Amino acid sequence: MAKIVPLFSSSKGNSYYIQGNGSAILVDAGRNLKQIELALAANELSMKNVGAIFVTHEHSDHISALKVLLKRYDIPLFASRGTLDYLANYDKVPASARLNVIEDIAEIADFRVERVETSHDAAEPCGYYIVTPDGRRLSVVTDTGYLTDSARRAISRSHLAVVESNHDIDMLREGMYPYILKKRILSDSGHLSNAACDEALPDFVGAGLTRIILGHLSEENNTPHLALSGAIDALNRAGMVLESDYLIDVAPVATNGRSMLF
Repeated sequence: MAKIVPLFSSSKGNSYYIQGNGSAILVDAGRNLKQIELALAANELSMKNVGAIFVTHEHSDHISALKVLLKRYDIPLFASRGTLDYLANYDKVPASARLNVIEDIAEIADFRVERVETSHDAAEPCGYYIVTPDGRRLSVVTDTGYLTDSARRAISRSHLAVVESNHDIDMLREGMYPYILKKRILSDSGHLSNAACDEALPDFVGAGLTRIILGHLSEENNTPHLALSGAIDALNRAGMVLESDYLIDVAPVATNGRSMLF
């Protein structure tokens, strides 16, 4: 079976290691290289097995390691044209980097990766729908103000999905963030709330999704308990049973040694 290892997931940094039949890819590299290497080692993994890196967008919590990482490892980088242009223009990748535009589908390291439309305040953000070498299907959809039709189709086709559950709306509204930041997060180009995630999950599980990872939780405006209990309650109301119809977990801020098979 394939597996996903959430290395990092929060506004401090995001990175997911996805493996199938011995091959692996990385989605995002949003901590420094040393931290990523240590997180991989803690899971008995190595950058040497990574055949490609896929970046969702150019915000620092998704790309921090890229310049040093791509100098040290000769790994091709895939992203949208808008994201790659930003990375090149703002010196976020070395001149020697092997940059590849993903317009629709890329096939590398025995993975088939499709670009998924997201809505975020970035140059040309995206998520990914991934088919592993052993035919397992997953989606990574975070950093989006709402779930686009493209994202909904991808998640509905997946065995496993990383879905954003960024904030509790009440915590955000009553919290200490300045008004302009609250407005940004709540907008259609901001981040997906617990409520929006919860509303969508029954349809996805009904379509065949059996593994769920709630990702990119805000440390200031959410808690793992709130995100997890809300999702489980929504699925219970739809008649779906935990550990029978689906499994669910929260991606940690930094790796806790857990992975999810799918």
